[in-house]
Amino acid sequence: MKRTVFAVFAVLTLTGCGGGPRHQPSEKYYLVCANPKIPYWQEAGAGLVKAATELNVQAELIGPDTYDAKSELAEFKRIMRNKPAGILISPGDSEVLRPEIDAAVAAGVPVITVDSDAPQSQRLFFIGTNNYQAGQMGGGLLAKLLNGKGNVVFYTIANQKNLEERLDGYRAALAGSPGIKVAQVIDMKGDARVAFDKTTELVGKKTPVDAFVSLESLSGSEIAEVLEREKVEGKVIVAMDTAASTLGWIEKGKIAATLMQKPYTMGYYGLKTLAGIVLEKQAATGKPNASDPKALYPVFMDTGTMLVDKSNLAEVKR
Repeated sequence: MKRTVFAVFAVLTLTGCGGGPRHQPSEKYYLVCANPKIPYWQEAGAGLVKAATELNVQAELIGPDTYDAKSELAEFKRIMRNKPAGILISPGDSEVLRPEIDAAVAAGVPVITVDSDAPQSQRLFFIGTNNYQAGQMGGGLLAKLLNGKGNVVFYTIANQKNLEERLDGYRAALAGSPGIKVAQVIDMKGDARVAFDKTTELVGKKTPVDAFVSLESLSGSEIAEVLEREKVEGKVIVAMDTAASTLGWIEKGKIAATLMQKPYTMGYYGLKTLAGIVLEKQAATGKPNASDPKALYPVFMDTGTMLVDKSNLAEVKR
């Protein structure tokens, strides 16, 4: 199994005054995700590095090179052997990761989910996008762009909670436009090549598709590339995230819009929050936050979402 490591070992001297608790340079935190090489997670890694440097702690962005929940689980088990101070994780499959998350929390290692949640686990809380709301935002735009009529193909990664919530949000928004039909939901398995090949197949078979929607960060630019190569015009593409390739296709007019998340904020604020919990030696009450009137933590921290199209592209790119 391959894994990618994005590490920072901060060397700043501790400063400040007063006798309160301080972080130690020996503290080690991890952000576990699938496919950390992609731009989305590199952006999260940059936020992680920034927070670790400010806190004078160690941090690593790690994970398998593919969207494989079992490989992600193996990485989680590996770092637990290193006795981490705390863990941020984006579960590729919440049910596969849940037992190990619960075991980590029981062992005294705080775990916060980012980007994708595992709500049935004992994780402390979730930091990331309100994915259902993001889907509704995209669905509202899609209905407008299609004038309430057309066939739509979605691209997703199976069993990822955040993508399921986005699709649910799209479906809810499109419920008011009965003329819009979900023709197909494609599991592109976290592999850009699958998205490219599936789109090529749809075009080659002249499948009646009026819009293509990416629920993840990789497929949007692949769809645009295929349609450009095959000289297919008049199709709507709504993408996800703000990779440079996606923004480039918006500038060219091939992608109508994308939904911007804030992975940098997830990495930065996630580590700051997690390290604060460790520093203050806070502990959960043992009851789910949602049902505990005296919960020490929220259920969810929303890092924000925004539609990006040609009208605000320059602002996002600067």
